[in-house]
Amino acid sequence: MNSKTWRMPVVVLLCGGGVLALSMGIRQTFGLFLEPMTLALDIGRGNFALAIAVQNLIWGLLTPLVGILADRYGTARCLIFGGITYAAGILLMALGDSVLALHLGGGVLVGIAVSATSFPLVLSAVARAVPVQRRSAALGITSAGGSVGQFLLLPYTQSSIGQIGWVSTLVVLAVLSALIVPLSAALVGRPPKASTDELSIGDAVTEARQHRGYQLLCGGFFVCGFHVAFVATHLPAYISALGFEPQVGANALSAIGFFNIVGGLLAGYLGGRYRKKYLLAGIYLGRSIAIILFMTLPPTELTVWLFSASFGLMWLSTVPLTSGLVGDVFGPRYMATLFGFVMLAHQMGSFLGAWLGGISYDLTGSYGSVWFLAVVLGLIAAALHWPIADRPVAETRIRVAEEA
Repeated sequence: MNSKTWRMPVVVLLCGGGVLALSMGIRQTFGLFLEPMTLALDIGRGNFALAIAVQNLIWGLLTPLVGILADRYGTARCLIFGGITYAAGILLMALGDSVLALHLGGGVLVGIAVSATSFPLVLSAVARAVPVQRRSAALGITSAGGSVGQFLLLPYTQSSIGQIGWVSTLVVLAVLSALIVPLSAALVGRPPKASTDELSIGDAVTEARQHRGYQLLCGGFFVCGFHVAFVATHLPAYISALGFEPQVGANALSAIGFFNIVGGLLAGYLGGRYRKKYLLAGIYLGRSIAIILFMTLPPTELTVWLFSASFGLMWLSTVPLTSGLVGDVFGPRYMATLFGFVMLAHQMGSFLGAWLGGISYDLTGSYGSVWFLAVVLGLIAAALHWPIADRPVAETRIRVAEEA
C-alpha cells in the first residue's frame, strides 16, 4: 500500500477508528478488574478507583501538551509513543502484583498513553483528511470506533477473566494495545504552517481561553467526564451488588458501547444539520433522566438493559459534537491543541467521577450519593450549553477589523 493510499479519507477513517477502538475500548474494561484485583491485592475499592482517577487526571493534564506536539511535529509520532506506553502500563498492572504497580501502570503509564492516543489527536487528523462539508459525519464515524472497541472487548474481557484469570487477560490487552503502532501509519502529518494573517498557537489558545462559549463548553465536558468515568468504573460492581452475575455488568457496559455506535453516528449526522450546542444540551438532559429512571425503577435485567441502551446512545455522542463545535468556532488549524484543553476539563471530571464512586462505596456501602450528584451535574451541563456562542471567531475578527 503506497503513501497516497494510506492518506485516502476512507483509510484515515478506518485506521483512526481502529486506534480509538483499542485506546478507548481497552480502558473501558478496567472496571471489570475492580473486584478481582481488589480481592487479590487485598485493597479497598477506593484504592483501585484512585488509580483509575489518576489515570484520567494524567490523561487530561497531558492532552493539551500532546496536542501541541502533534500540531507541531505530527500525529503519528505521538500515537506510536502512546501505543508503546499503553502496552507497558498494562503489563506493569498485570505482572507487578502490588498497589504501587497498579498506580504506576494503570494510573500513570496508561494515563500518559491515552493522552497520546485519544480523541484530540485522532479527530484532528481526520478533520484534515476530509472536506469541511463532510467533517461532522466523519468525526461521528471515527468517534464511534471507541464504542466498537468497548462493545467487542468488554464481553471478551469478562469471559477471559473467568477462564484464564485477570493477570493473563491483562497481558492479552497489552498485546492488543500495541496494535495502535501500525495503525498510526495512516494518521501521519500535521496542520500546514500558519500564514502571516493567522494566529500563532499561543494567540489561538489565549483567544479560546477568553471566549465565553469555550469556557462553557469546557464546563459541560467536565460533566461528561464525570458521568463516563463513574459509570465505566463502577457500573459492573453496582450491578453485582444488586444481586446479578458479573457477566450482566460486563454485558451492560458492552451494550452501552453498542448503542453508542448508533449514538455517535447519529450525532455526527445531526451535527451537520442542526446547531451542535442544542444537541449537546439535549444529551446531558437525557442522561439525567436516564439515571433518575434507573435509580427509581425496580432492579431487573430489563431495567439494566434499558439504562444501558439509553445511556449508550448518549455515551460518547458528545465527542463529535464537542470537537465539531471547537472546529466550527476556531477552525481546524489548532484543533488538536484547543480540543486538548477541553479534554483536560473532561478528565478533571473523570478523576472525580471515578474516585468519588470508590470513596462513596467505602464510606457508606452505597453509590447513591454519586448517582444523585450525576443527575444534578447533567442538568447543569444542559443549561451551560444553551447560551454558547457558536459563530466562527474568524468572522468576528473580520467584523471588528472592518468596524475599527
